[in-house]
Order: sequence, then C-alpha cells, then structure tokens
Amino acid sequence: MKYILVSGGVISGIGKGVIASSTGLLLKTLGFNVTAIKIDPYMNIDAGTMSPTEHGEVFVLDDGGEADLDLGNYERYLNVTLGRDNNITTGKIYREVIEKERKGDYLGKTVQVIPHVTDAIQDWVERVAQIPVDESDQAPDLGGTVGDIESAPFVEAMRQFQFRVGKDNFALLHVSLVPSINGELKTKPTQASIRDLRGLGLMPDLIACRCPAPLPLSVVSKISMFCHVANEQVVAVHDVSSLYHVPLLLKDQGLVKFLQHRLKLDQIRLPEPRVARGTKLLTMWKDLTISYDRLFDKVSICLVGKYTSLQDSYTSVIKSLEHAAMKCGRKLQITWVESSDLEKEAQQERPKEFHAAWQAVCTANGILVPGGFGLRGTEGMIAAAKWAREKKIPYLGICLGFQIAVIEFARGVLGLKDAHSAELMETTPDPVIIFMPEISKTHLGGTMRLGLRPTVFQPNTEWSQVRKLYGDADVIWERHRHRYEVNPAYVEQIEKAGFLFTGRDERGERMQVAELKDHPYFVGLQAHPEFCTRPLNPSPAFLGFIASAAGCLDEQIAGQASYEPPHPKSHLHMENREVPQIELVTEQVAKVTVA
Repeated sequence: MKYILVSGGVISGIGKGVIASSTGLLLKTLGFNVTAIKIDPYMNIDAGTMSPTEHGEVFVLDDGGEADLDLGNYERYLNVTLGRDNNITTGKIYREVIEKERKGDYLGKTVQVIPHVTDAIQDWVERVAQIPVDESDQAPDLGGTVGDIESAPFVEAMRQFQFRVGKDNFALLHVSLVPSINGELKTKPTQASIRDLRGLGLMPDLIACRCPAPLPLSVVSKISMFCHVANEQVVAVHDVSSLYHVPLLLKDQGLVKFLQHRLKLDQIRLPEPRVARGTKLLTMWKDLTISYDRLFDKVSICLVGKYTSLQDSYTSVIKSLEHAAMKCGRKLQITWVESSDLEKEAQQERPKEFHAAWQAVCTANGILVPGGFGLRGTEGMIAAAKWAREKKIPYLGICLGFQIAVIEFARGVLGLKDAHSAELMETTPDPVIIFMPEISKTHLGGTMRLGLRPTVFQPNTEWSQVRKLYGDADVIWERHRHRYEVNPAYVEQIEKAGFLFTGRDERGERMQVAELKDHPYFVGLQAHPEFCTRPLNPSPAFLGFIASAAGCLDEQIAGQASYEPPHPKSHLHMENREVPQIELVTEQVAKVTVA
C-alpha cells in the first residue's frame, strides 16, 4: 500500500479536497485502485449535527455515515463508494481510545496522546485503507489521506506514520496559497507554511500552489530555494474554467511522473485490463473537459433553499445539476433564491428581495427545492412548488422538497387548507407528513433514516418518467437522510387526485418517489439522489429534471434504456448502521435480499 498525505496551509478552503481527488483520479488513469480518507480535527463524532450554514453540506454515505462534504468530492472524482470510517474525526478517535481504556485494553497503563491516540490514528488509517471501494472488490493500491494540519495529535501521528510504512510508501503533498497583491505574487505565506510543517517533522515532497494565474519560473525558483525542494516539486494550481480541468492541469505539470518515481510506482506491473481501464478513464475525462468548454446553450435553474447564504450547503446538488447539464449539452445557470424571500411577509418587510426572488422563479426553466430542516422559509418553498405545478414548469423536490410538494398538493388540489408537516406545525389538523415511528426524538446524531435504501416501483408504473430514467428498473437504490415521511392515511386521497407515489420502500409502506402524470416533469424523491451522482454518470433523477428544463427529455430517456442502477457494495454492511431499532433495519435488508 502506498500513501499520499495532502495537507493544507495559510488558509482553509484552499482546495485540498479537489487536489487530493484530482491526484487520486490521475493515479486511477494508470490502472491503480485508489481510496481516500478525510481527517477532520473537530470533536464531533461526525458532521450529522452541524449546521449547513456553518460547515457546509452533510454528505451521506452508503452505510449511513454522515461525513464532511469532501467525501463527496472523493466519490465523484474517483468513482468509489466510501464508508463512515473514511472520515476520521477527533471525536471518533478519542471515543475509540476511551472505550479501549474502559475495557482494560491498555493493561493499566496511563493513557496519553502519545502513543495511544497517535497509534489509534495510524491504525485507523491502515485499516480503512485496505477496504475495497469500487466494483473490482479488490484492496486499493494507494490510499490518500487529507487533513487540515492544525491538530497536534494528527500531525504527530502522520510524522510517525511515514516511518511505520517506509519512505518509498509515503509522500506528502502540501497545498499552499500564493496570493497576488497589487499584481505581485507573494511567496512568504508559503515559505512560512512549509517552515511550520518542517518544524513538526513533515517534509513536503510536492508543493501545490493555489494562485490566480500560472506561476512564472522566477516565482517557482524562489519557492524551490526557500522551501528546500526542486523546481519540479512545485506545481501551480491556478484558476481554471472548471474544477474538471484540475486533474489535467496537474498532469501537464508532471505530478504523475513525479509520484511514479517517488513512490516507485513504475516498478509495479499491473494486469493489462486495469491499465486499459485507466487509459479509457483518461480519455473520457479529457472528452468531458473539452465538451464543457464548448457548451453555449444555457439551462436556467432556480434553486429555492433555506441555506443559500453558504452555497457549500448544497454542494452535491450543484454537482448533480452540473453533471446532468453537461450530458444534455447545456451550460448550467443557477439562480439562488432564499425561500423566505418568496413569502408574503417579505413583500412588506423586504420588497426588493421579494420581487427579485419571484422574478427568478417565474423566469427559470426549472425549479428545484432541496432538503432542509425546520419551519423557516417553508411557505416560500410551498409557493414555488405551487407555481411549478400550475404553470407546468419542471420541478424536482429532494427530501424536504418532496414533502413540500405533497403539502402543496394537499392544500391546492385536495382543498386541505391547513395541511402541513408535523415537523413544522405540530397542531396541524391535516398532518400529511408525520414523524417516522422508529426514530429517536431525544438524540439527533446518527438517528435518522440514513444510508443506502431500496425503492421499489409499483405495479402499472411503466409510464413513470423516473422509472424510465433508471432504465426501467424494478428496484433502485439511493441514499436517505430524513426523520419524517408521508402520512399513509392520506396516500389514497392524494393518489386519487393525480399525484402518484410510483416508488415505495420494500414493504410498500413508505412513499419514496412521487410524480404528476399530466406534467412535463413534476417529481419528488424522499431520498437524496445527489449523493450518488458522477461526472461521467449523472443521477437519473437530476438528468430528467435538467433534460425537461432544456426540452430534450425524450432524447435522454431513450439514452437511459441501458442504464444499470448500482447495487449496494458487498463490503458495506448495512446492518451495522448506528441507528435505533437495528433488528428492524436488519429484517428489512434481509427481505430485500430474498426478493
């Protein structure tokens, strides 16, 4: 196993995740199997209880793990399926160490950061790096670990780890900032960052310089001299038209050749099929970047959300829209609308924002309402769903957006004027959305319906646009993250009025896909299909939405005839999810297997 550590300096949000993902992608083009681990120094066990406006999107994995959004980057770029253990947090490490101490595993020794915590970190990285993550079901050849170098135990663990695995099996790629001040590129921040890193015992093999434009040779030479590396060990990651260009940018600057030499990858003989697979991947990625640059026709999507102050809250949604737009040959144009600006109160309190928001909704080719929690802004979402339904504008509702569409339909079509969700209004006389019976009301972390779950299309749904987009499959698998669901008591009434629940859970009790039959594309999914999108294989639900907005839905549906829905990976054990009522979950999974 070869390991590549990607660290960051100067500022956060510098692009460690993208550069780590791009490096992994380039290594896959050589035929290697690659995995990724993210180190987060916060004390939380996972990202599940963090506010999206503070931390960004909570990314959900197949096994129900709630993780940092960078794991989404890894899965999309590397086309792998990761698990909760691929995201290390300080909370997870300390919990593991304390549990061992309570069981007496340390044989009465005084438990300390060094060696017990640092050993636990190294053991975790080695263990997780061996887990298969792709369709080959083989252990990876390379493991990438990325983390903010700001937490002493992790830094010390990595310092020790380089000696545990050996010089030829460990490389450090440090991402730093080279800002432009009044037109002059400044190298001092990078020099200081490298100096601090060396003081901690970590020596960078490559320095990736984030910069606004390509670095002149004089600047590269200056960084080389003051940071004690050769010129070829300095790569410039300058601004490009899209993140999809970053892997090729790194390749053109010799990153692959350097790593082949540094880690002695050129001495490894891979089977010819794996080499051919890597060559094909490189060709497809080049075609992707070329086609992206040649997109001219636009498709306008209005995203009506409640966390729009931090767009990272919807990272996977954005990527899903991008991937679908590229496949449809369109350049994506997103208009961000804070859902509360669509509400009647905003007309009096914030008239400028109110009119701008409604102009965006009324002029968009498609309207998307993503997931979220809490009452704030939901009336604005309901208003947007109403506009899309009545004006025949393509609509996609994800999780909360799915529930919003049900609430709006109950109000606008069934005449249940006070219909609502029990999450948002406990006193509603018509709770069309209710709390799931087995979910904990006292513990928030890891207690939702999480991870990969099956959706079974119902009989007589051959007309279903969603089903066709999934290749006319009987069962599809998507990732879930929710505590509330459609109230079964209202299902018959809603379906009689024309809003049909074409996809349900394996027992037929939970509503998971809803569609309007007499509409260009009015679709809601209780799941989060955005978590499984890939640049070369966009999410079918998003593809249908963009295609409908762009006027090419029939063409895309025809192209999806050969689509094969992914099946849960054999190495991910769904029964190990940290959720209440484990016996119930295991029983559900067993029934799916038998079916």
